[in-house]
Amino acid sequence: MSHPVAEDRPVDHGDALNLIRSAIAEAPGPGAAAQKAVDVLHERFSHYDWIGVYWVDVNGTDLVLGPWTGPEATEHTRIPIGVGICGAAAASGQTEIVDDVNADPRYLACFTTTRSEIVVPIFAEGSVVGEIDIDGSDLAAYDQTDANFLEEIAALLAPLRPRP
Repeated sequence: MSHPVAEDRPVDHGDALNLIRSAIAEAPGPGAAAQKAVDVLHERFSHYDWIGVYWVDVNGTDLVLGPWTGPEATEHTRIPIGVGICGAAAASGQTEIVDDVNADPRYLACFTTTRSEIVVPIFAEGSVVGEIDIDGSDLAAYDQTDANFLEEIAALLAPLRPRP
């Protein structure tokens, strides 16, 4: 599947990865480190309109919103695993790329401006412990290049997850 918007975008993922590695290393704690990573992604990539990290709760039944950045807060601060695009990614352990959220019945509407979404699971010790959720205002804003990059970011975020 072709995504012309994504293919035409000049993106320096390596530079962003290094910035995020440094930000995590310099942060005073895991919560601050995860927030800094989210902030760097938002600052560096204009097509990442809203970025949030959801962590799996201690019961393993819900996703709970952690650090986020974007134009406004989402009402979806807790999402049952298996519900919505976020819940589907957590249940399957697979990255979800949705070119048009209005055409996907799983989509839990957050913002009227959202047209596309990518959700990337965060793994630790073989299990999904969280995910990166990114909304975009353009149709087909995300592709496999974004998925590969964000899967690397997810690996950096995994050690930052809250522990009971």
